[in-house]
Amino acid sequence: MAISEEQVKHVAKLAKLSFNDEERHAFTDQLGKIIDMVELLEEVDTTGVPFTSNVVETVNVMRQDRAQPGMSRDELMKNVPEKEDGFIKVPAIIDNGEAGA
Repeated sequence: MAISEEQVKHVAKLAKLSFNDEERHAFTDQLGKIIDMVELLEEVDTTGVPFTSNVVETVNVMRQDRAQPGMSRDELMKNVPEKEDGFIKVPAIIDNGEAGA
């Protein structure tokens, strides 16, 4: 399956990236090679090969998830550069009403 420069342009727009023509051409070529490699892997006969999600048998080494009292809101808001109505104010990441996805 070949990937077109228009598809690369579309994905770049969704990711809010901009590329010049040379970069877009290079990414189109690279993504095409990646897709070709994945298609080649699909041809491998895996009949009888058991599913493996992890090659190392490990036990859960995570700590117990226990609720602990948190910090007070006033203490947390001391280092906030900008706040509004008791919330942290951050720059908008959505423009023109498009969520980008």
